[in-house]
This record gives sequence, structure tokens and C-alpha cells, in this order.
Amino acid sequence: MGKHAKYSPSSGHRYMNCPPALLLEEQFPDEESPYAAEGTAGHKLAEHLIKKHLKIRSRRPTSDYYSDELLEAVDEYVQYVIEQIEEAKHICSDPVFSVEQKVDLSFHVKDCFGTADMVIVTDKKVHIIDLKLGKGVQVDTENNTQLMIYGLGMLDIAEMLFDIETVELTIVQPRISHFSTWEISAEELHQWAEQEFEPKARMALDGEGEYKAGEWCRFCKARFQCRVRAEEYLHLAQMEFSQPALLSDEEIAEVLSKADALKKWAEEIYTYAQNEAITNRKEWPGFKLVLGRSNRKYTDEEEVAEAAKTAGYTDIYRTSLISITEMEKLMGKKKFNEILGSYVYKPDGKVTLVPDSDKREAIYISTAEADFSQED
Repeated sequence: MGKHAKYSPSSGHRYMNCPPALLLEEQFPDEESPYAAEGTAGHKLAEHLIKKHLKIRSRRPTSDYYSDELLEAVDEYVQYVIEQIEEAKHICSDPVFSVEQKVDLSFHVKDCFGTADMVIVTDKKVHIIDLKLGKGVQVDTENNTQLMIYGLGMLDIAEMLFDIETVELTIVQPRISHFSTWEISAEELHQWAEQEFEPKARMALDGEGEYKAGEWCRFCKARFQCRVRAEEYLHLAQMEFSQPALLSDEEIAEVLSKADALKKWAEEIYTYAQNEAITNRKEWPGFKLVLGRSNRKYTDEEEVAEAAKTAGYTDIYRTSLISITEMEKLMGKKKFNEILGSYVYKPDGKVTLVPDSDKREAIYISTAEADFSQED
């Protein structure tokens, strides 16, 4: 399975919500980023460490991406997996453990396959564990399409040997200290496959269905040029805001709900257009490339220091600590907490208005405090 799946489980959430995106994305090249490369390196190390625990022969991988911080994140995931392995040994006489398990869904959907990071099968349960090394978006397992597809593929295999009743799905995001676990019965997962996954996957592979914009657009290769996504955001931009005070509460709430997404979309379009202009000499009507503002720099710091000292100026150096993030990356999270944990504090953040879906607890402030916050 050296080739890429046409219907990739990792893109399943997008194709379930916007089926035509699958064929649309074929017009665009695969995207590569240092974040993806770092993630791949982290997964290879995790695979090696788990195989080592299982006494499976494996050669330790090497990578330029292996920082102390990444190694600690991988180790946190590995320790969780080891705990699950040992627990499985206690509840099942002959459990099955598989690292980087290839999962083939061709029985359900043509050209659909992927790789589950860790699979543990016991008498009654299939447990899929997924490592995510990103630091940005928190990902939960409840109704997670990617993991449900993996679970479905493993059911096809495991049900030949075991009487599986439950599929447990776990996502480990060690860099943001997030662990999410959700269970679904084998019967419910089969129903989901028959009623939701398979019909919509067929639509996607046939290029049918309607384009629909949403949070699933985040990693779509067509996101910069997608007309439906543009129309979604431009609808908000076309609202008349001449007098914000005249807008109804509902209209203001609508603006608030989409403002961040609109801003991010505009930034993505700008970045895409600028990269096209620089790398492919693309000319955009009404725009041009110019040199941005820059700051003055010394031609040679040693010569500058010597000249300043000769002229009688001695107070010319500044010494400061590296940032907390840099220090933690230098020492690693555990050592950092041991050595400097008592010297670090986190002040309250600035009061911010966010949607109700935000997981942070709501606060209530007095009018005086509100006035004070706005004056900062």
C-alpha cells in the first residue's frame, strides 16, 4: 500500500460534509509542511518505542526534528499506550497488539485505506489509539470520522476471531495535555457505515453532492480558490455596517460568530496570492510586489562595539533571559518543572468575548472592572 488512498480516512470528515471536495482536490498538488514532517518523525519514534516494549525487533529512527520537547510528547503517548497494553493482558488471555496497523476499507468503500497508530483487541473490544502531535486545534473522539473509519476497518478483521461488542476510540494530544476517549457499540458502528459513511463516500468518489463550507475546509487543498467557501464569507462582508448601533442583537451575534473565520480566510487568501506572485510570477489585477519595511542592522557587531568603546561608550550590551517556551524546549518539560516550576506563574488573560462552544468557564465582571479592562 505504497500509494495514497483516494478516499483517505484522515480526510473523511471533510468528504462526509462536502462530498465533491474529493475530486476537486485532485486538481491540486499534495501539500507538505515542516509540521507534517515533524509529526511523521514523532510517529516513527513512537512506533519504535512501543515495538521495543512488545519485544518486536525495531531500529531506532533518527531525525533532525527530535527536540527534547518532541521526545517528551512522544514518551507521554507511549506511556499511555503501554498502560493500555498491560491492562489488556490482565483482562484477556490472548490480546492482539498492532502498531501502525494498515486498515483496508475496500469492502465498504473503493480505494479507502489508512493506518491506525495503535490497535488493541481483546475478547469484547477493539481499542484504536491515535497520536496527534499538533499544538493548535483540540481534537475530540466523539463521532470522529477518521477514527470511526479505522474502527470499522478493524471490526472487519477482529470479528473473525473475537465476539466484539465495543469499539473504543482514543486521541492523545500530549503537547496540549489533551486525552479524549469515546466508545461506540459494534452494532452502532456498522449502522453508521451503512447509513452514513458508505452512501456519502460513494457520492464523493462519483463527484456528486453539494459543496458546503465549514470548519472541515481547514486542510482542504482547494480552500484558497473554493468559490463556495468565498461566498460563505463574502455574505458576511456584504452586510451593511454603516451604523453598528442599529444592528439587532441577532445580527451582531452573527458577525461575532463568523468574524474570526472571516479574518483567517482573508489572511489565507492573501498568503496564497502573495506566494503565487513571488514563486510563480502571478500578476493580480490592481496589486504589485514591493519591498516591505525593514529595520536598520549593524554590518559587523564586533567592529561596532570597538568603535563605540573607542568613542567612550561602554554601556552598550544587554543581557536577558530566553523566553519560557524556549527554556522549556531547551530543558524538556519534566526538567523545566523540576528546576523552574516554582519560579513560573501564569497571570489572568485579558477578558475576551468568545462563543458559548468555547470550553473555558464563563466569568462575570462588574461595570467598573469592565471599564478598567477597556482602558488597557
